[in-house]
Amino acid sequence: MRRKISILGATGSVGGSTLDLVTRSPDRFEVVALTAATNVASLAEAARRTGARLAVIADETRLPELQGALAGTRCRAATGREALIEAASDEAELVMAAIVGCAGLEPVMAGVEAGRTVALANKEALVTAGSLMTEAARRAGATILPVDSEHNAIFQCLAGNRSVDVARLILTASGGPFRNASAEDMAKATPEQAVAHPNWSMGAKISVDSATMINKGLELIEAHHLFGLAPERIDILVHPQSVIHSLVEYVDGSVIAQLGSPDMRIPIAHALAWPERMPTPAERLDLARIRSLDFEQPDEARFPALRLAREALADGTAAPIVLNAANEIAVAAFLDRRIGFTDIASTVQRALETITPQPPQSIADVIDIDREVREKAHEIMPLPAN
Repeated sequence: MRRKISILGATGSVGGSTLDLVTRSPDRFEVVALTAATNVASLAEAARRTGARLAVIADETRLPELQGALAGTRCRAATGREALIEAASDEAELVMAAIVGCAGLEPVMAGVEAGRTVALANKEALVTAGSLMTEAARRAGATILPVDSEHNAIFQCLAGNRSVDVARLILTASGGPFRNASAEDMAKATPEQAVAHPNWSMGAKISVDSATMINKGLELIEAHHLFGLAPERIDILVHPQSVIHSLVEYVDGSVIAQLGSPDMRIPIAHALAWPERMPTPAERLDLARIRSLDFEQPDEARFPALRLAREALADGTAAPIVLNAANEIAVAAFLDRRIGFTDIASTVQRALETITPQPPQSIADVIDIDREVREKAHEIMPLPAN
């Protein structure tokens, strides 16, 4: 029996890698639904190639174009909130959740509440609604599988072991393009420099998050919700080679690490095939060629976003929503050259200090708080950079 899969965010980086893997294994997977934000051409091509029965475009103005592109196929074109929820909760047994931002919250929750296996590549789901998501998964009997390389590595390192035996989780970080840069150089950094990640090929936003290291702060929040460990038992370690993706230390002193080439198809394949394994075309790790692996503690003076994320998690309210939304607005302004690189963290800090909404009780609350923070973040950003 082939596994029925829905890919939310099929035209993005993770979605594209997922499509690459499932089309290499047509005997294992049946694609039933695909979604995209605006890229009609890529969505239609993927639907034709996989034989998907539902293609959803988030931009409602693009629906006629999608319908035309799918003419003569069995694939139904759709748009809107209800169609996204259908894609996540109707036929699929496994939902690859790769929609970027809070736009993915409702369909992810729909998949969870329907008791599906959700392969989670959307950071915002657990950063902004972690308790809501994990409680819904418990009630519905859903399984949440981490796709981020760091969390997937921890998931693999925990396999077959008891959580009570875990001393701490260690998330690794490349350190980004400014690992050795001075504070003065970082203040003058350009978008081109910030998106030049030394190891991974990623989109502009997540590359900037890596440069500020707020991505590790967001991953720390995710890890807390995924694995149920207190924040003080989750550490971050800079590892420039990006060979060890994360580690788990046990109470007896043993440390188990997951290693692999920096290719997202490896953790994606693990989530797709779990609890089994499947082959990937990823480059095999050659430790003899790499020869040495380096480690260092992160510098929270130069990368204050790490401290801000820990404080937001410890706050116990809606602070992680504020952290995430303010960061997205600030990163967009930086990429648009309206603020400087170091203004990203300062904007997030001002947002956390001035915006204090009540804890969300539903996904609708999360979306409302996210919208409020985005509006206010524009007001607290520094004046445009010269």
